[in-house]
Amino acid sequence: MMDTDHVPVVGTLPAGPRNAITDVAGVTVGHCTLADGACQTGVTVIRPHAGNVYCDKVPAAATVLNGFGKSIGLVQVDELGVMETPIALTNTFSVGALAQAQIRAAIADNPEIGRAWPTVNPLVFECNDGYLNDIQAMAVQPLHYDHALAASDEDVAQGAVGAGRGMSSFGVKGGIGTASRMAGDYTVGALVLSNFGTPESLIYAGQPLGAALARQLAQDVAPEKGSIIMIVATDAPLDARQLRRLSLRAGAGLARTGSVFGHGSGDIALAFSTAYTVPHQTDVPMPAVAMVHESKLDPLFRAAADSVEQAIVHALWHAETVHGRDGHSRRALRELLQELTA
Repeated sequence: MMDTDHVPVVGTLPAGPRNAITDVAGVTVGHCTLADGACQTGVTVIRPHAGNVYCDKVPAAATVLNGFGKSIGLVQVDELGVMETPIALTNTFSVGALAQAQIRAAIADNPEIGRAWPTVNPLVFECNDGYLNDIQAMAVQPLHYDHALAASDEDVAQGAVGAGRGMSSFGVKGGIGTASRMAGDYTVGALVLSNFGTPESLIYAGQPLGAALARQLAQDVAPEKGSIIMIVATDAPLDARQLRRLSLRAGAGLARTGSVFGHGSGDIALAFSTAYTVPHQTDVPMPAVAMVHESKLDPLFRAAADSVEQAIVHALWHAETVHGRDGHSRRALRELLQELTA
């Protein structure tokens, strides 16, 4: 019988002290949640460090497992191997508003952007929360990005908060989840915006609950139409090529939960390292960093897979039941598990 009083633990690697992406030193997360009737949405911001990210860029790389998504900024990350703003998460129709907010924030810190200096590459990821949220209202505004950025902290709220407020997973409430794993001397942390999965496909911490969940929800089998954004952070010194390899392993954690990266799902992973930064200004020396040897990457790969799977479990575990537009609702998985095990 499943223990419905304690969150399931994935894998055998130890977690960091917070079991969150913020166990990677310097990383902080902030939310701005909009929860009012038909408006069930929000913003989540991940800061890789507390400094000026445009001037001190962070090595990064991404993997697109299935490209049914409307993100901004991936092309330049792929080309240059760095990110130069914090990462913003929101709903599909709010990507433009947050990109504008990121641009304005970067200009405020660096007035020469778009003048003597190049332009800035905003980095925004999205999932469609339109089942619970009146997405056409476009309630998210640039000021909500500012609020989430200002609220960034090492302690991370999970579940139906921030960008995760209106998200659904496996026919139940999804949202924000985070976790971390220790890989020898290094830390790997993950944060997910979970909005994917059909009820019958759910594998919950290794337990195939899909058939029972589908019966309990009495939902018709439907094609995959959701998405998931997976952000992986590490303090291991990796270059952009190695980070792309690390981001790919997020897909291993995702697959363990029952996903097959369905046709209508936007499944995107981005990994970044806090071990060093890349200076914007040409008169600042480039860092001389000894990267992790290729033969020693496997523990990091395992930590990425485990932390992503655990983050998805956390998103489901912490999410509360939410009622949204037109009488739609998504129940909390924990409530349903208690019914299934009664």
